[in-house]
Amino acid sequence: MRMIVHFLFGILGNGIALFLFLVPAITFQRIIKTKSTEKFSCVPYIISLLTCLISAWYGLPFVSPNNLLLSTVDFTGAAIESVYVVIFIVFAPKKVRVKTLIHLAAVVIVFFGFALVSQFVIPQHYRQLFCGLTATILSICMYASPLAVMRLVMETKSVEFMPFFLSLATFLCGTFWFVFGLLGHDPFISVPNGVGCGLGALQLILYAIYRNNREVEDGTKATTTAPTPFDDDTMEKGFGKEEKTSPILNVPAAAHIIN
Repeated sequence: MRMIVHFLFGILGNGIALFLFLVPAITFQRIIKTKSTEKFSCVPYIISLLTCLISAWYGLPFVSPNNLLLSTVDFTGAAIESVYVVIFIVFAPKKVRVKTLIHLAAVVIVFFGFALVSQFVIPQHYRQLFCGLTATILSICMYASPLAVMRLVMETKSVEFMPFFLSLATFLCGTFWFVFGLLGHDPFISVPNGVGCGLGALQLILYAIYRNNREVEDGTKATTTAPTPFDDDTMEKGFGKEEKTSPILNVPAAAHIIN
């Protein structure tokens, strides 16, 4: 019975994670339509690609048992993130394209280096520990990405930049994979997703507190549609010109909370 429930939560986690992976497609549809990357940054998608690859590697049977569903969704996520990066490279200016290609090459080298070390250098009985710790650290860092938008919500007392359904999906994804990790007695899945579940719950609490506020600090009416991620103009609107941290929920990062 426990294995059936374990499998069920893995399937549910896969479904929610896939939704989160596909959310940035709206941004890339805009890039294709305008044939320009404008002021968008590809760095979050490249980092998310690395996180997906390492988490997927951790879920393989020769690294950790009973986590194949983790590998399935993360390899899917890696494929989706790769498409995003390729689209960005195609439409980016030459200088940005070269920089992005260097970052992408670094991710490929790091991942293959990680995989080779874990397979041929780390002893088998330490392999799960090594891969699990690496994936956990990256995942917790990814889960921390919404902290910027949570701060903005508290500063402006408006949920303009924190879409409800993204916050809900983040909470559900963290919850499903947290339970999946508990049922599988795998702290490398339950711990980071427990953190994600908690942060997702905090987002929903903030939404409940400020959901009726329709005015942002500058007195303009809040829109129901979130601004496009990683747009410098949006950053300036949210934090002022001196602070360039994106106020938008890092959707690609949030998608990789599975491990």
